[in-house]
Amino acid sequence: MEVKHKPAGSAGVALAYNPALDGLRGVAIALVLLSHAHAPLFDGAFYGVDVFFVLSGFLITSLLLLERERTGGLDYWRFYRRRFFRLMPALALFLAAYCLFAPFIWPDLTDIYSDALVSLLYLADYGIAFFDSPDTLLHMWSLSVEEHFYLVWPPLLMLIVRFSPKGRLWRPVAGLVLLAWVWRLFWIAQGQQFYEIFFRFDTRATGLLMGALLAALLHEQPAWFTALRARLSHGIWFVLAVPLLMEQGWDDMNALAWGMTVVEVATMVVLMAVLHRRGPAYELLSAPALVWVGKLSYGIYLWHYPIVRYLRADLPWPATVVLGFALSTALAALSYWTVERWAMRLRDGRPAHTPEKRPARQPAKLALSGR
Repeated sequence: MEVKHKPAGSAGVALAYNPALDGLRGVAIALVLLSHAHAPLFDGAFYGVDVFFVLSGFLITSLLLLERERTGGLDYWRFYRRRFFRLMPALALFLAAYCLFAPFIWPDLTDIYSDALVSLLYLADYGIAFFDSPDTLLHMWSLSVEEHFYLVWPPLLMLIVRFSPKGRLWRPVAGLVLLAWVWRLFWIAQGQQFYEIFFRFDTRATGLLMGALLAALLHEQPAWFTALRARLSHGIWFVLAVPLLMEQGWDDMNALAWGMTVVEVATMVVLMAVLHRRGPAYELLSAPALVWVGKLSYGIYLWHYPIVRYLRADLPWPATVVLGFALSTALAALSYWTVERWAMRLRDGRPAHTPEKRPARQPAKLALSGR
């Protein structure tokens, strides 16, 4: 794993930019959009969110471990401040636009502003699972899941690091992965409804923790893992199992019990493959079009659901996919080059009038879309 130390006078470290990670985001957002457009043969395309989760857990944990290794601790204020400036401005812009235009698009809706508030407070995961709110902003649940992970994971990880023997951090993290999976199985056995399990942070933490486990393994490089990576070419075919899961539709408990686990493991395999910066997976995911979509995937995710929901009511699914993607991407690009770039300058402490100096290798973008 390449590490990029920031110049003197700036805090923290960054991962060297890998275009294939943005390409993987591009694939994930395409799956999510196909799912919400109700495209045939893509009933299980909601698994795209699990790809996002694994990638988020991997990148966030990698940066946290690198910062602790470099500084001996973790600057929590800096971490949460950077998360806020990367995520909140784009979300606030989207929700403001939603509150402005939704009353004209859906005049019968009575919960527009309460849905926006629940989304802004990152409570959509439990709101949807237990109170059916928000509705037209249903996609906000995954952002809430990730935000809860950002809040809980840094101090918990530092606690685990403190009490773990050197080179053995991966063991308690693997234990948390197993515990999170068993916790989801427990609620399935209790007879909870599919949607009550699908949307909640506590029952969807496995993907984020899988990514964290991969980060810990790459950081510590235990002998068995090094040997496993050397034989990665024999396991890359496991990824081909994911398309077979597309027939697992909504309310299929198999998706919760083991389908998500297959996708999470497959995502880990892909990540290990592209980190070598060579091979078919890396070349495929580094395609310029995929990388471009991946860089905008956070904004596309924000804007796509209300647009697709409106379009699919009157249009066939191919038109919904094409128009939904085009409109969502245009709005995401507008958001990125205005509000988000401004917020990132504030986050990084750069004056608005100072031109950005593009480094030879840009830091890895985090979480849903170049965060």
